[in-house]
Amino acid sequence: MTTMVETENRSETLAKVLENIRALGPTLRERAPEAERAGRHSDETIADLDATGAFNIANPAEFGGYELTVRQQLDVVSEVSRWDGSCGWTVWVGASTNWIPAGSGARVVEEVYGPPWVGPRVAGSSHFPASRGRAKRCEGGWIVSGGPWTFGSDSLWAPYTNLGCIADDGEGPYLVGLQVPRDELRFLDDWKVAGMRATGSVSMRLATDELFVPDHRGVDFRHVVGGTIDNGLKGSLWKVPSLGWAFSLMAGMAIGIAEGALGRFLERSAGRPIRGTTYKNQLEAPLTHLMLAEVHSKMQSARLMTRANAEETDRLGALAAAGTPADPEYMQMFSSRVLVETAYAAKWCAQAVELLQRNSGSTAIMESEPIQRAWRDARVITLHGALNLEALSENYGRLMAGAQPHKFDGITTLDRFAPTAPQKAG
Repeated sequence: MTTMVETENRSETLAKVLENIRALGPTLRERAPEAERAGRHSDETIADLDATGAFNIANPAEFGGYELTVRQQLDVVSEVSRWDGSCGWTVWVGASTNWIPAGSGARVVEEVYGPPWVGPRVAGSSHFPASRGRAKRCEGGWIVSGGPWTFGSDSLWAPYTNLGCIADDGEGPYLVGLQVPRDELRFLDDWKVAGMRATGSVSMRLATDELFVPDHRGVDFRHVVGGTIDNGLKGSLWKVPSLGWAFSLMAGMAIGIAEGALGRFLERSAGRPIRGTTYKNQLEAPLTHLMLAEVHSKMQSARLMTRANAEETDRLGALAAAGTPADPEYMQMFSSRVLVETAYAAKWCAQAVELLQRNSGSTAIMESEPIQRAWRDARVITLHGALNLEALSENYGRLMAGAQPHKFDGITTLDRFAPTAPQKAG
Protein backbone atom coordinates (compact mmCIF):
# COMPACT_ATOMS: atom_id res chain seq x y z
CA MET A 1 0.00 0.00 0.00
CA THR A 2 1.29 3.46 -0.88
CA THR A 3 1.87 5.68 2.15
CA MET A 4 0.90 9.33 2.42
CA VAL A 5 4.60 10.28 2.50
CA GLU A 6 5.27 8.40 -0.72
CA THR A 7 2.29 10.09 -2.38
CA GLU A 8 3.47 13.55 -1.28
CA ASN A 9 7.03 12.83 -2.43
CA ARG A 10 5.82 11.75 -5.84
CA SER A 11 3.64 14.84 -6.14
CA GLU A 12 6.60 17.06 -5.30
CA THR A 13 8.78 15.19 -7.78
CA LEU A 14 6.15 15.54 -10.49
CA ALA A 15 5.86 19.28 -9.89
CA LYS A 16 9.63 19.70 -10.14
CA VAL A 17 9.90 17.66 -13.35
CA LEU A 18 7.08 19.65 -14.96
CA GLU A 19 8.72 22.91 -13.89
CA ASN A 20 12.00 21.77 -15.46
CA ILE A 21 10.31 20.79 -18.71
CA ARG A 22 8.48 24.09 -19.00
CA ALA A 23 11.77 25.91 -18.56
CA LEU A 24 13.39 23.78 -21.28
CA GLY A 25 10.33 23.83 -23.56
CA PRO A 26 11.15 26.92 -25.67
CA THR A 27 14.60 25.49 -26.35
CA LEU A 28 13.11 22.17 -27.48
CA ARG A 29 10.79 24.03 -29.86
CA GLU A 30 13.67 26.13 -31.19
CA ARG A 31 15.81 23.06 -31.84
CA ALA A 32 13.02 21.06 -33.48
CA PRO A 33 13.55 22.09 -37.14
CA GLU A 34 17.24 21.16 -37.08
CA ALA A 35 16.45 17.89 -35.30
CA GLU A 36 13.93 17.09 -38.03
CA ARG A 37 16.53 17.71 -40.72
CA ALA A 38 18.99 15.47 -38.88
CA GLY A 39 16.38 12.76 -38.39
CA ARG A 40 17.26 12.50 -34.69
CA HIS A 41 17.59 14.51 -31.51
CA SER A 42 21.01 15.88 -30.74
CA ASP A 43 22.90 14.33 -27.85
CA GLU A 44 22.56 17.74 -26.18
CA THR A 45 18.77 17.50 -26.31
CA ILE A 46 18.82 13.99 -24.85
CA ALA A 47 21.06 15.23 -22.03
CA ASP A 48 18.84 18.24 -21.41
CA LEU A 49 15.72 16.08 -21.27
CA ASP A 50 17.51 13.72 -18.90
CA ALA A 51 18.39 16.67 -16.66
CA THR A 52 14.70 17.56 -16.31
CA GLY A 53 14.04 14.09 -14.88
CA ALA A 54 11.81 13.09 -17.80
CA PHE A 55 13.68 9.84 -18.44
CA ASN A 56 13.51 8.87 -14.77
CA ILE A 57 9.74 9.10 -14.24
CA ALA A 58 9.10 5.38 -14.73
CA ASN A 59 12.38 3.91 -13.51
CA PRO A 60 12.37 1.64 -10.42
CA ALA A 61 12.66 3.29 -7.04
CA GLU A 62 15.14 0.59 -6.02
CA PHE A 63 17.58 2.04 -8.54
CA GLY A 64 16.98 5.72 -7.85
CA GLY A 65 14.02 6.09 -10.20
CA TYR A 66 11.07 8.35 -9.49
CA GLU A 67 8.55 5.54 -10.14
CA LEU A 68 5.69 7.97 -10.66
CA THR A 69 2.18 6.68 -11.12
CA VAL A 70 0.88 6.21 -14.66
CA ARG A 71 -1.42 9.18 -14.12
CA GLN A 72 1.57 11.34 -13.18
CA GLN A 73 3.67 10.03 -16.07
CA LEU A 74 0.82 11.07 -18.36
CA ASP A 75 1.25 14.71 -17.32
CA VAL A 76 4.99 14.57 -18.05
CA VAL A 77 4.59 13.05 -21.51
CA SER A 78 1.91 15.61 -22.38
CA GLU A 79 4.06 18.53 -21.21
CA VAL A 80 7.08 17.46 -23.26
CA SER A 81 4.86 16.84 -26.30
CA ARG A 82 3.39 20.33 -25.97
CA TRP A 83 6.79 21.72 -26.98
CA ASP A 84 7.91 19.11 -29.49
CA GLY A 85 6.11 15.97 -30.57
CA SER A 86 9.30 14.07 -31.36
CA CYS A 87 10.66 14.77 -27.88
CA GLY A 88 7.32 13.64 -26.45
CA TRP A 89 7.55 10.40 -28.42
CA THR A 90 11.05 9.75 -27.11
CA VAL A 91 10.00 10.33 -23.50
CA TRP A 92 6.85 8.23 -24.01
CA VAL A 93 8.92 5.29 -25.25
CA GLY A 94 11.45 5.81 -22.47
CA ALA A 95 8.69 5.47 -19.86
CA SER A 96 6.24 3.01 -21.35
CA THR A 97 8.82 0.45 -22.53
CA ASN A 98 9.99 -0.17 -18.96
CA TRP A 99 7.50 -3.01 -18.57
CA ILE A 100 9.66 -5.11 -20.91
CA PRO A 101 12.83 -5.30 -18.77
CA ALA A 102 10.63 -5.43 -15.66
CA GLY A 103 8.93 -8.49 -17.12
CA SER A 104 12.24 -10.11 -18.01
CA GLY A 105 13.51 -10.81 -14.50
CA ALA A 106 15.76 -9.40 -11.78
CA ARG A 107 19.08 -9.85 -13.62
CA VAL A 108 17.87 -7.86 -16.62
CA VAL A 109 16.45 -5.19 -14.32
CA GLU A 110 19.83 -4.89 -12.59
CA GLU A 111 21.67 -4.59 -15.91
CA VAL A 112 19.30 -1.99 -17.33
CA TYR A 113 18.85 0.27 -14.31
CA GLY A 114 21.94 -0.35 -12.21
CA PRO A 115 24.67 1.57 -14.07
CA PRO A 116 24.54 5.37 -14.46
CA TRP A 117 23.16 6.47 -17.82
CA VAL A 118 22.04 9.65 -19.57
CA GLY A 119 18.89 9.15 -21.62
CA PRO A 120 16.28 6.41 -21.94
CA ARG A 121 17.21 3.05 -20.43
CA VAL A 122 15.70 0.63 -22.92
CA ALA A 123 14.20 0.48 -26.39
CA GLY A 124 12.10 -2.17 -28.09
CA SER A 125 11.85 -3.24 -31.70
CA SER A 126 9.78 -5.63 -33.81
CA HIS A 127 7.60 -7.23 -31.15
CA PHE A 128 5.05 -8.13 -33.78
CA PRO A 129 4.63 -11.28 -35.90
CA ALA A 130 6.30 -9.57 -38.87
CA SER A 131 9.63 -9.78 -37.03
CA ARG A 132 12.50 -10.97 -39.21
CA GLY A 133 14.62 -11.89 -36.22
CA ARG A 134 15.25 -15.52 -35.32
CA ALA A 135 16.37 -17.00 -32.01
CA LYS A 136 17.60 -20.54 -31.40
CA ARG A 137 18.32 -22.05 -28.03
CA CYS A 138 21.89 -23.12 -27.35
CA GLU A 139 23.93 -24.02 -24.30
CA GLY A 140 23.81 -21.08 -21.92
CA GLY A 141 21.59 -18.86 -24.03
CA TRP A 142 20.38 -18.03 -27.50
CA ILE A 143 21.81 -17.59 -30.97
CA VAL A 144 20.18 -14.61 -32.67
CA SER A 145 20.17 -14.03 -36.43
CA GLY A 146 18.15 -12.33 -39.13
CA GLY A 147 16.80 -8.82 -39.08
CA PRO A 148 16.72 -5.99 -39.68
CA TRP A 149 14.54 -4.93 -36.78
CA THR A 150 12.32 -1.95 -37.55
CA PHE A 151 10.89 1.10 -35.76
CA GLY A 152 13.56 1.14 -33.06
CA SER A 153 12.42 4.23 -31.17
CA ASP A 154 14.97 5.26 -28.50
CA SER A 155 17.47 2.65 -29.69
CA LEU A 156 19.96 5.36 -30.69
CA TRP A 157 20.26 6.47 -27.06
CA ALA A 158 19.41 3.46 -24.89
CA PRO A 159 22.07 1.05 -23.54
CA TYR A 160 19.85 -1.92 -24.51
CA THR A 161 17.27 -2.67 -27.17
CA ASN A 162 14.85 -5.55 -26.70
CA LEU A 163 14.59 -7.32 -30.05
CA GLY A 164 11.55 -9.36 -30.95
CA CYS A 165 12.58 -12.74 -32.40
CA ILE A 166 10.74 -15.88 -33.44
CA ALA A 167 11.84 -19.13 -31.80
CA ASP A 168 10.62 -22.69 -32.30
CA ASP A 169 11.63 -25.54 -29.98
CA GLY A 170 9.61 -28.07 -31.93
CA GLU A 171 6.16 -27.25 -30.60
CA GLY A 172 5.42 -24.26 -32.80
CA PRO A 173 6.77 -20.73 -33.14
CA TYR A 174 6.64 -18.21 -30.34
CA LEU A 175 7.93 -14.70 -29.68
CA VAL A 176 11.08 -14.15 -27.63
CA GLY A 177 12.30 -10.78 -26.37
CA LEU A 178 16.09 -10.55 -26.31
CA GLN A 179 17.89 -7.74 -24.50
CA VAL A 180 20.83 -6.72 -26.71
CA PRO A 181 23.53 -4.17 -25.78
CA ARG A 182 23.84 -1.09 -27.95
CA ASP A 183 27.38 -1.89 -29.11
CA GLU A 184 26.18 -5.20 -30.60
CA LEU A 185 23.86 -3.33 -32.99
CA ARG A 186 24.34 -1.32 -36.16
CA PHE A 187 21.80 1.39 -36.94
CA LEU A 188 20.48 2.00 -40.45
CA ASP A 189 19.95 5.45 -41.91
CA ASP A 190 16.38 4.70 -42.99
CA TRP A 191 14.23 7.03 -40.89
CA LYS A 192 12.86 9.13 -43.78
CA VAL A 193 9.31 9.87 -42.72
CA ALA A 194 6.49 12.42 -42.82
CA GLY A 195 6.28 13.13 -39.11
CA MET A 196 8.00 12.39 -35.79
CA ARG A 197 11.17 12.87 -37.81
CA ALA A 198 13.50 13.63 -34.89
CA THR A 199 12.68 10.43 -33.00
CA GLY A 200 15.39 8.57 -34.90
CA SER A 201 13.23 5.43 -34.91
CA VAL A 202 15.62 3.67 -37.24
CA SER A 203 15.91 0.03 -38.19
CA MET A 204 18.88 -1.94 -36.91
CA ARG A 205 20.81 -5.08 -37.63
CA LEU A 206 23.30 -7.14 -35.68
CA ALA A 207 26.96 -6.16 -35.77
CA THR A 208 27.71 -9.78 -36.81
CA ASP A 209 25.75 -12.40 -38.74
CA GLU A 210 24.92 -14.21 -35.52
CA LEU A 211 24.96 -13.08 -31.90
CA PHE A 212 25.09 -15.07 -28.69
CA VAL A 213 22.72 -13.71 -26.04
CA PRO A 214 22.97 -15.08 -22.47
CA ASP A 215 20.00 -17.10 -21.30
CA HIS A 216 18.71 -14.53 -18.79
CA ARG A 217 18.45 -11.86 -21.50
CA GLY A 218 16.13 -13.93 -23.66
CA VAL A 219 12.57 -14.39 -22.38
CA ASP A 220 9.48 -16.01 -23.86
CA PHE A 221 7.36 -12.92 -24.44
CA ARG A 222 4.31 -14.61 -22.97
CA HIS A 223 6.09 -14.43 -19.62
CA VAL A 224 6.89 -10.75 -20.17
CA VAL A 225 3.29 -9.76 -20.89
CA GLY A 226 2.01 -12.10 -18.20
CA GLY A 227 4.33 -10.77 -15.50
CA THR A 228 5.15 -14.29 -14.35
CA ILE A 229 8.86 -13.74 -13.59
CA ASP A 230 10.03 -12.28 -10.27
CA ASN A 231 11.83 -9.00 -10.92
CA GLY A 232 12.58 -8.04 -7.32
CA LEU A 233 10.65 -4.76 -7.63
CA LYS A 234 8.14 -3.90 -4.89
CA GLY A 235 6.10 -1.00 -6.27
CA SER A 236 2.59 -1.38 -7.64
CA LEU A 237 3.71 0.24 -10.93
CA TRP A 238 5.22 -3.12 -11.89
CA LYS A 239 1.83 -4.78 -11.51
CA VAL A 240 -0.17 -2.36 -13.68
CA PRO A 241 -1.61 -3.67 -16.97
CA SER A 242 1.01 -2.93 -19.61
CA LEU A 243 -1.53 -1.86 -22.23
CA GLY A 244 -3.09 0.62 -19.83
CA TRP A 245 0.37 2.00 -19.08
CA ALA A 246 1.71 2.26 -22.61
CA PHE A 247 -1.40 3.48 -24.36
CA SER A 248 -2.60 5.96 -21.76
CA LEU A 249 0.76 7.67 -22.18
CA MET A 250 0.49 7.45 -25.97
CA ALA A 251 -2.81 9.32 -25.84
CA GLY A 252 -1.14 11.86 -23.57
CA MET A 253 1.39 12.50 -26.29
CA ALA A 254 -1.38 13.33 -28.77
CA ILE A 255 -3.05 15.60 -26.21
CA GLY A 256 0.17 17.48 -25.54
CA ILE A 257 0.79 18.06 -29.25
CA ALA A 258 -2.72 19.48 -29.63
CA GLU A 259 -2.27 21.70 -26.57
CA GLY A 260 0.97 23.07 -28.00
CA ALA A 261 -0.67 23.74 -31.37
CA LEU A 262 -3.57 25.56 -29.70
CA GLY A 263 -1.21 27.73 -27.69
CA ARG A 264 0.77 28.60 -30.81
CA PHE A 265 -2.43 29.39 -32.75
CA LEU A 266 -3.63 31.84 -30.10
CA GLU A 267 -0.20 33.44 -29.99
CA ARG A 268 0.18 33.98 -33.73
CA SER A 269 -3.46 34.90 -34.46
CA ALA A 270 -3.68 37.99 -32.26
CA GLY A 271 -4.02 40.99 -34.61
CA ARG A 272 -3.83 38.82 -37.72
CA PRO A 273 -6.49 39.65 -40.37
CA ILE A 274 -8.60 36.96 -42.05
CA ARG A 275 -8.32 37.24 -45.81
CA GLY A 276 -11.62 37.46 -47.69
CA THR A 277 -13.36 39.07 -44.71
CA THR A 278 -13.37 42.44 -42.96
CA TYR A 279 -11.97 40.94 -39.76
CA LYS A 280 -8.73 42.66 -38.80
CA ASN A 281 -8.09 40.46 -35.77
CA GLN A 282 -8.63 36.73 -36.18
CA LEU A 283 -9.29 36.29 -32.47
CA GLU A 284 -12.29 38.64 -32.68
CA ALA A 285 -14.03 36.71 -35.47
CA PRO A 286 -17.05 34.49 -34.63
CA LEU A 287 -15.80 31.82 -37.04
CA THR A 288 -12.62 31.58 -34.93
CA HIS A 289 -14.69 31.26 -31.76
CA LEU A 290 -16.72 28.40 -33.24
CA MET A 291 -13.56 26.63 -34.38
CA LEU A 292 -11.89 27.04 -30.98
CA ALA A 293 -14.92 25.54 -29.22
CA GLU A 294 -14.73 22.50 -31.48
CA VAL A 295 -10.99 22.18 -30.87
CA HIS A 296 -11.58 22.40 -27.11
CA SER A 297 -14.29 19.73 -27.20
CA LYS A 298 -12.16 17.24 -29.10
CA MET A 299 -9.17 17.81 -26.82
CA GLN A 300 -11.21 17.72 -23.62
CA SER A 301 -12.89 14.48 -24.67
CA ALA A 302 -9.46 12.96 -25.23
CA ARG A 303 -8.18 14.29 -21.89
CA LEU A 304 -11.06 12.98 -19.81
CA MET A 305 -10.94 9.49 -21.32
CA THR A 306 -7.18 9.27 -21.06
CA ARG A 307 -6.96 10.49 -17.48
CA ALA A 308 -9.64 8.00 -16.47
CA ASN A 309 -7.74 5.18 -18.15
CA ALA A 310 -4.47 6.16 -16.47
CA GLU A 311 -6.15 6.30 -13.07
CA GLU A 312 -7.79 2.92 -13.63
CA THR A 313 -4.44 1.49 -14.70
CA ASP A 314 -2.97 2.63 -11.38
CA ARG A 315 -5.92 1.20 -9.45
CA LEU A 316 -5.57 -2.18 -11.12
CA GLY A 317 -1.86 -2.21 -10.36
CA ALA A 318 -2.56 -1.51 -6.69
CA LEU A 319 -5.10 -4.36 -6.60
CA ALA A 320 -2.64 -6.78 -8.16
CA ALA A 321 0.14 -5.69 -5.79
CA ALA A 322 -2.18 -6.34 -2.84
CA GLY A 323 -2.81 -9.88 -4.07
CA THR A 324 -6.39 -9.19 -5.18
CA PRO A 325 -6.13 -8.72 -8.96
CA ALA A 326 -9.17 -7.96 -11.07
CA ASP A 327 -10.76 -10.93 -12.80
CA PRO A 328 -9.57 -11.86 -16.31
CA GLU A 329 -12.82 -10.87 -18.01
CA TYR A 330 -12.58 -7.32 -16.65
CA MET A 331 -8.90 -7.08 -17.53
CA GLN A 332 -9.64 -8.13 -21.08
CA MET A 333 -12.45 -5.60 -21.38
CA PHE A 334 -10.34 -2.82 -19.87
CA SER A 335 -7.37 -3.53 -22.12
CA SER A 336 -9.59 -3.50 -25.20
CA ARG A 337 -11.19 -0.27 -24.04
CA VAL A 338 -7.85 1.45 -23.49
CA LEU A 339 -6.76 0.57 -27.00
CA VAL A 340 -9.88 1.83 -28.74
CA GLU A 341 -10.12 4.97 -26.60
CA THR A 342 -6.47 5.77 -27.26
CA ALA A 343 -7.16 5.47 -30.98
CA TYR A 344 -10.09 7.85 -30.65
CA ALA A 345 -8.07 10.27 -28.51
CA ALA A 346 -5.33 10.32 -31.15
CA LYS A 347 -7.91 10.84 -33.89
CA TRP A 348 -9.66 13.70 -32.12
CA CYS A 349 -6.40 15.45 -31.27
CA ALA A 350 -5.17 15.10 -34.85
CA GLN A 351 -8.47 16.56 -36.05
CA ALA A 352 -8.13 19.44 -33.58
CA VAL A 353 -4.63 20.22 -34.85
CA GLU A 354 -5.85 20.05 -38.44
CA LEU A 355 -8.55 22.63 -37.66
CA LEU A 356 -5.91 24.93 -36.18
CA GLN A 357 -3.63 24.36 -39.18
CA ARG A 358 -6.37 25.10 -41.70
CA ASN A 359 -7.18 28.35 -39.93
CA SER A 360 -3.57 29.51 -39.68
CA GLY A 361 -3.07 30.69 -43.24
CA SER A 362 -0.43 29.81 -45.81
CA THR A 363 2.46 30.86 -43.58
CA ALA A 364 1.67 27.90 -41.36
CA ILE A 365 3.27 25.56 -43.90
CA MET A 366 6.70 27.07 -43.28
CA GLU A 367 9.28 24.69 -41.85
CA SER A 368 9.92 27.07 -38.99
CA GLU A 369 6.24 27.12 -37.91
CA PRO A 370 5.49 24.68 -35.05
CA ILE A 371 1.86 24.21 -36.12
CA GLN A 372 2.78 22.40 -39.34
CA ARG A 373 5.06 20.08 -37.39
CA ALA A 374 2.32 19.39 -34.84
CA TRP A 375 -0.05 18.67 -37.75
CA ARG A 376 2.29 16.01 -39.14
CA ASP A 377 3.29 14.55 -35.76
CA ALA A 378 -0.30 14.22 -34.53
CA ARG A 379 -1.30 12.38 -37.68
CA VAL A 380 1.64 9.97 -37.32
CA ILE A 381 0.35 8.85 -33.91
CA THR A 382 -2.93 7.79 -35.51
CA LEU A 383 -0.94 5.60 -37.92
CA HIS A 384 0.89 3.64 -35.22
CA GLY A 385 0.63 -0.08 -35.89
CA ALA A 386 -1.29 -0.68 -32.67
CA LEU A 387 -3.90 2.05 -33.31
CA ASN A 388 -5.94 0.60 -36.16
CA LEU A 389 -9.16 2.32 -35.11
CA GLU A 390 -11.51 0.09 -37.09
CA ALA A 391 -9.93 -3.17 -35.90
CA LEU A 392 -9.83 -1.98 -32.29
CA SER A 393 -13.45 -0.83 -32.51
CA GLU A 394 -14.55 -4.21 -33.82
CA ASN A 395 -12.74 -6.06 -31.05
CA TYR A 396 -14.23 -3.87 -28.32
CA GLY A 397 -17.65 -4.09 -29.91
CA ARG A 398 -17.37 -7.88 -29.97
CA LEU A 399 -16.64 -7.89 -26.25
CA MET A 400 -19.55 -5.54 -25.60
CA ALA A 401 -21.79 -7.93 -27.51
CA GLY A 402 -20.61 -10.95 -25.52
CA ALA A 403 -18.32 -12.37 -28.24
CA GLN A 404 -14.59 -12.93 -28.09
CA PRO A 405 -12.15 -10.60 -29.89
CA HIS A 406 -9.93 -11.74 -32.73
CA LYS A 407 -7.00 -13.91 -31.68
CA PHE A 408 -3.64 -12.67 -32.92
CA ASP A 409 -0.01 -12.53 -31.86
CA GLY A 410 1.75 -9.39 -30.64
CA ILE A 411 1.98 -7.07 -27.68
CA THR A 412 -1.63 -5.89 -28.04
CA THR A 413 -3.21 -9.34 -28.03
CA LEU A 414 -6.42 -9.40 -26.00
CA ASP A 415 -6.51 -13.12 -25.26
CA ARG A 416 -3.46 -12.93 -22.98
CA PHE A 417 -5.65 -13.54 -19.94
CA ALA A 418 -6.51 -17.04 -21.12
CA PRO A 419 -4.25 -19.75 -19.61
CA THR A 420 -2.17 -20.22 -22.78
CA ALA A 421 1.24 -19.21 -21.39
CA PRO A 422 3.69 -21.86 -20.18
CA GLN A 423 3.06 -22.88 -16.61
CA LYS A 424 6.59 -22.36 -15.33
CA ALA A 425 8.82 -19.31 -15.70
CA GLY A 426 12.59 -19.38 -15.30
